[in-house]
Amino acid sequence: MLLIFLALLAFYVAWNLGANDVANSMGTSVGSKAITLRQALAIAGILELSGAVLFGGRVSKTLATSIVEGDRFAETPYLLLAGMVSVMLACGIWLQIATSRGWPVASSHAVVGALAGFSAVAAGWGAVDWRTIATISIGWILTPAISAAIAACFYTLVKRWILDHPHPLQQLQEWIPWLSAALLGIFGAIVLPEIVEPLRQWLQVRFAIAIPAHNLPVFVGSVAAVSLCWVSWRQLDRLPETPADVSPDGESRFDSRIERQLARFQVLSACFVAFAHGSNDVGNAVAPLATIAYIRRTGFVPQGDFHVPVWVLLVGGLGIVAGLAVWGKKVIGTVGERIVALQPSSGFCAELATATTVSIASRLGLPVSTSHALVGGVIGIGLASDWRSIRWATLRGIFLAWLITVPIAAILGASIFSIVHLL
Repeated sequence: MLLIFLALLAFYVAWNLGANDVANSMGTSVGSKAITLRQALAIAGILELSGAVLFGGRVSKTLATSIVEGDRFAETPYLLLAGMVSVMLACGIWLQIATSRGWPVASSHAVVGALAGFSAVAAGWGAVDWRTIATISIGWILTPAISAAIAACFYTLVKRWILDHPHPLQQLQEWIPWLSAALLGIFGAIVLPEIVEPLRQWLQVRFAIAIPAHNLPVFVGSVAAVSLCWVSWRQLDRLPETPADVSPDGESRFDSRIERQLARFQVLSACFVAFAHGSNDVGNAVAPLATIAYIRRTGFVPQGDFHVPVWVLLVGGLGIVAGLAVWGKKVIGTVGERIVALQPSSGFCAELATATTVSIASRLGLPVSTSHALVGGVIGIGLASDWRSIRWATLRGIFLAWLITVPIAAILGASIFSIVHLL
């Protein structure tokens, strides 16, 4: 019965995480009008859950075993259990407050802050692995910078070779295979090796088929890339001949036919971001629950044999989906529409940069902030096009929300733990 209650508590945390962080995967697509809000929620729901279950174990393990010094709780494992309950409560409460205000805060900030806060109160400052926190903090700083650089470089290439070309439609035909290769090649190189490894092992055991570890993901990625090239080319031939859009002040904008075609690529890049977000941020919701389940099963604090059960990842994934479906539209507006005015071409570049940055972090088991990556990608687009188009007032509010999340979560975690411990 207690475990059911704790699973519901983790679901509550994931609910608030999904409601806040849905903007990370779908904000730019909705802001550029590539898809509707309803479509965004449906797409994100499927891909977030897939990323959480298939690719979310490493980040969850890092949060469960590397921030709190387990040796300090070796004699009192149930003290660590109480602390993890406090972490879930602290994260859920703060994320709910932030979402109600439309602030795209970083859930990784919240869970790391809460873990540090309760550990310091429960077993002293030495119970916190400050080296790991320093590594994670460096990741938080580098994430928006890396994402901004990737987005700016990629958008500059798209703008130079397609959007500003004298014959953009013909140029796009030549670039479709390269755009497809960039999108699915990055996904295949980072994600597919880990996902298809269980399939490779099953084929080898069940049918005695010896497949080299690197061949299967390459094959899957190649088939997907070729399929996307063919579909995109067929869709391009069906586009009607319409004149370029004209802005209210009379200046021609990018050809609407080009933007409609690139909107299809943006939907695919949004799927990539949703998968990446689920793979990284699910750990923020379920790492405490995974730790609790381990302690209840073994009676010890998590050790080197710690693995996150699939049912725990499912709880987190379903919570993320439910939260983004019910309450996610608040934060979508902040990221997708109030930083830089986006079109499908720019939104595609921002999302590709975000997904690349976050997926690499997930592969390394590093809990970065997806909101950092996406905001950085949008800023990179603004810098590559016109820095004056960036709405700095919105960014100041976002940066402030990021900064205050860690200390607020730490205080909440420490305070709730003190109350729970007294009970």
